[in-house]
Amino acid sequence: MSVIPLPTARRPVALVVAVDAFLDRFRDDPGTRATYTETMRRLRETAGDQLPVAALTPELYEQTMVRWDQGAANTWNKHLSALTSFTAYCRRQDWLTTDPGRRLERRKVTRSRDKAVPRARLDRLFTDDRNPLRERVLWRMLYETCARAEEILGLDVPDLDMEFRRALVTEKGGARAYVHWETPTARLLPRLLTGRTAGPVFLADRRAPAAGHRAPALRDICPDTGRGRLSYPRAEYLFKQASKLHDPHGAGYTLHQLRHSGLTHLAAKGRSAAELQAKSRHRHLATLGIYVQLGEETSARITAENDEHHRRHRR
Repeated sequence: MSVIPLPTARRPVALVVAVDAFLDRFRDDPGTRATYTETMRRLRETAGDQLPVAALTPELYEQTMVRWDQGAANTWNKHLSALTSFTAYCRRQDWLTTDPGRRLERRKVTRSRDKAVPRARLDRLFTDDRNPLRERVLWRMLYETCARAEEILGLDVPDLDMEFRRALVTEKGGARAYVHWETPTARLLPRLLTGRTAGPVFLADRRAPAAGHRAPALRDICPDTGRGRLSYPRAEYLFKQASKLHDPHGAGYTLHQLRHSGLTHLAAKGRSAAELQAKSRHRHLATLGIYVQLGEETSARITAENDEHHRRHRR
């Protein structure tokens, strides 16, 4: 008589193990990994590292998202996407059979018609000596390269090509591409590096923890100072606080507005959509439409210049 073994129950997978396996999939995409790491860190703090993944509940996901409840819609949606991706991954591994995020919804993003900051206002912000050198270099580089904030914050010192005023960034999806800066950044950048040849370009204020779940990867730590990489949330907060002094509405600006402003100002100088695409590395020309909407003054000037029936009296 043959004996058929009964199926054995799978051992529960702890949340910390599942998170590590999930994040390991993004080794070649540091921008996405940094965003997802922040979300996963909050989930672990809320639920506990040793909680079985199968025990995740909608209540735990809701408590996790409370951290960004008062933030912008884009911020909320970004972290919700991280949780959604993590849930899908766990379900594919048969670690999770339900959807703990089923009660959470994406928020509607209200798009401003003009996110660009006037150049004169940016010049005052960039030259304000009350702001530390690190911030002024970061803001100028974002504006002059028109790069994404995650790309610039992810730069390491060896990625910089000082001679040709360019840097090799990691784009969304892991591809590598060059971005280029102008003279103001070129003058300030050597002062920021102070002889460093390794580690992140933009460093946090404090030394990175050496152990525990908050300890960053070795590549995110400066070997000379022990300080970790400046995070996106911290950089965003510092920029918003500093820019409140220059915003007539007192709300402050976002790091993404520097990219938007750089492209808008280039378009105002007559750069074509194809040239803007080369600068911004957008995949589709159609997405550049928001940058070439130059406003009422441009519309009035073009109309006047094209008015063949308008005659001016010459003196």
